[in-house]
Order: sequence, then structure tokens, then C-alpha cells
Amino acid sequence: MKKGVRIAIAVVVGIAAGSWFFRDKSPTPEKLDAALSNMPSWQVIKEQEPAFRSKIQDQVLAMNKAGKTEQQIIDTIQPQILNLQMARLQTAPDANVVEYMKLNIEQIAAMQKLSDDNCFRFVYPEVKGGVNPMRLLDKDLMQRRMQADATMMRAAVGPNKHTVTPQETTRAETDVVPIIQKLTLKYGDDIELLQSPSKGKGNEKLSCDLIQDLWNNVLALPEPQAAGLIRYSVSDL
Repeated sequence: MKKGVRIAIAVVVGIAAGSWFFRDKSPTPEKLDAALSNMPSWQVIKEQEPAFRSKIQDQVLAMNKAGKTEQQIIDTIQPQILNLQMARLQTAPDANVVEYMKLNIEQIAAMQKLSDDNCFRFVYPEVKGGVNPMRLLDKDLMQRRMQADATMMRAAVGPNKHTVTPQETTRAETDVVPIIQKLTLKYGDDIELLQSPSKGKGNEKLSCDLIQDLWNNVLALPEPQAAGLIRYSVSDL
């Protein structure tokens, strides 16, 4: 697994922003901010990145005015917020990094229970178009996910923030080898789906099984090693 492998994360706040516009007939920045005010991750973005928050608001308003669909807005905003969260993972404490990933895997598993196609679209929206988990998944799960996002982002700039060391990177490079060997024995050449998601069209179940298997093996490591491997894998995103 090289750096930059898809982490399979849907950013809840971006999805909520995109969805809100299709319930409000006269959107404004103030109304958007009010609608998202109960979302912990949006509050953290307001606190930590006010200029970025304003940029996202302006972009959502412009896209809505241009007649873009809900999913088009979501698919445009989500990667930008994801990049911010991936940067925060680099300095978040181990426990927060692991919890963040556990909830993402829980979401993937819940989505696959609905259908393999929904799961694939959730994990790889750039291949077949995304889905809106806020319309599909349990509200309690989504709330726990939003809280984990916010807690991780705050911890990443708090007094116990983490510093990635060369030793951690080296350990991650070592730890991933037996995981990939195990998955290769199980999946054969299909392991390439991790690096080439577009090849998963027609193999949606296999792609979803593989991404969950990968991260469940990572999460089975001791917490410091799991967190280090997660940070390593997303450091190029």
C-alpha cells in the first residue's frame, strides 16, 4: 500500500451543506451557517479556519445559483474539507486518529448492508458518482461520526498534538508489508482495486470488501502503530 491510497471517507459537513440548499428556497451565507450550527465539525472549521469556511460558503452559494444539483455540490465541497481533515490527522493524537477511522469503517459497513452499489459510490464517488449518507444511514451513527471529526480536529491543535517522526514513518512502512501480503493471498490480483478504483465497476462488492478488510487489519494493530499507518497512508492526500 503506497501513500495516498484512498482512505474512503465521506465528509459529513460537506454533505450537509449540499443537502441544505435543496430545502431552502432563498439561501444566504447566514442561513447556511445557522443551518449547520449544530454540527460539531462545522463549528471547528469556523474556529480554526474562518477564511476556508467563507470560501466554502461562497462556493456553495455560487453553485446553487448556477443550478448545480445537490450531489454536484457535495462532490465539489467534500474533497476540500477532506483535505483539511487529512492534514489534521497528521497532528491528532493516536486515539483520535484510530476512532476517526473506526467510524469511517462503520459507515462503510452500514452502507454495504444497504447495497454494494451504495457502498461503492460512498467510498469512490469520483468513479460512479456519490451518495448522500445523511439520507441513507442511521442518525446516531452520523452524529457519532460528526463528533469524532470535531474531537479529532480540536485535538490536532491542542496541547497533546502529535508530531510525526521519521521513526513512525519507517514503522508504518514496515507494518504495512504483512497486511498487504495477507490481502494478496486472499484477493490475488484484485488487490489492485485499492490503487485503481475505476476497475471496481462491476466488482462493487469486492471493492467494498477489500477496503474494509484493509482498514480492519490496520485497526487490529496496537493503537500507536495503527495511528501511524493511517497517518502515513493519507499523508499525500
